[in-house]
Amino acid sequence: MSSGRWKVLLRQTLFPMNIASFIPYIRFSKLANITLVYIGYWLSVVFKRVFIWGYPYAVSIETSAICNLRCPECPTGKNTMEREQGLLSYPDFTQLINKVEEYAVYLNLSLQGEPFLNPDLFKMIRYATDHNIYTSLSTNGHFLDSLTAVEIIQSGLKKIIISVDGTDQETYEIYRKGGSLKKVLDGIGYLSNAKTEKQTKYPEIIIQFIVFMQNEHQIKEIQQLGIQLGATKVELKSAQLNGNDIGLLTTIEKFGRYSKENKTLTIKSKLRNRCFRLWETLVITWDSTVVPCCFDKSVQYKIGNLKNNNLSSVWKSLAFNQFRKKILTERKKVIICCNCTEGLRIKY
Repeated sequence: MSSGRWKVLLRQTLFPMNIASFIPYIRFSKLANITLVYIGYWLSVVFKRVFIWGYPYAVSIETSAICNLRCPECPTGKNTMEREQGLLSYPDFTQLINKVEEYAVYLNLSLQGEPFLNPDLFKMIRYATDHNIYTSLSTNGHFLDSLTAVEIIQSGLKKIIISVDGTDQETYEIYRKGGSLKKVLDGIGYLSNAKTEKQTKYPEIIIQFIVFMQNEHQIKEIQQLGIQLGATKVELKSAQLNGNDIGLLTTIEKFGRYSKENKTLTIKSKLRNRCFRLWETLVITWDSTVVPCCFDKSVQYKIGNLKNNNLSSVWKSLAFNQFRKKILTERKKVIICCNCTEGLRIKY
């Protein structure tokens, strides 16, 4: 492996996020656990055997599996997700946090649906914050108003990722079907103004711009718009397609996740036999089901359920370790991996 590749790999695993933001959430016991996670992972990669010496320090909990938009490449928006859709209850959420708080540093409160459709969302954020966990979520931005902006700040949310896939309504609604660009931009403005009034740096406001063919000419515009709205940063992301909708493909090479062969899309990633996410991150759906990663949208690989089980029995279960073993030896045969780019995201 080239020295350049090693540097990228180390940066992605050791420093996947802004480490300074997480220092207040890392006490000695959590740091020791993180160390064990890395040691176990690299031993697993080298020896092609599963070593699980630590517990997940990153957790994704699906607060909502329903959405108000109809995005064409989203199984929730298309209503093609092959599992029951619903909202996470507050008692179930607190139970989950109680099981992971000893190890968790980072919490993502979104998976498939729109988090702000859950009426208990702010209570959940506050509960996680009170248990010393950095909280983040992704939203389509349609539920941000002046009152919600204040509630977001008071809840203790540290990062909010808001999807803005166009700088005019015509372009935006090609993908965000049923959405209003004006409502989203107004909402970002409310949140930015509230941060200024409260004199706080949180939550970080991340504008996410998925690069499609129809909006690729607006990259400079979205960057300027992000500055005008007071966003912390703009992230340009490659599009994940669950079908073969070639009409959405960007012509910009570095944002191209796929190669096109005879009207069939093929992932460009080499899909090496390893995936750090399976050692560091716990992914939980709204009904407390554990899946291997966020790409398992329809729960094709059910690992277990945390409602009536403790963390260790699920995290170190035979089912999870068999899945990890398959990733270490024949990852290309795992369906959910065949649409993964291992983090193809360009930040500006």
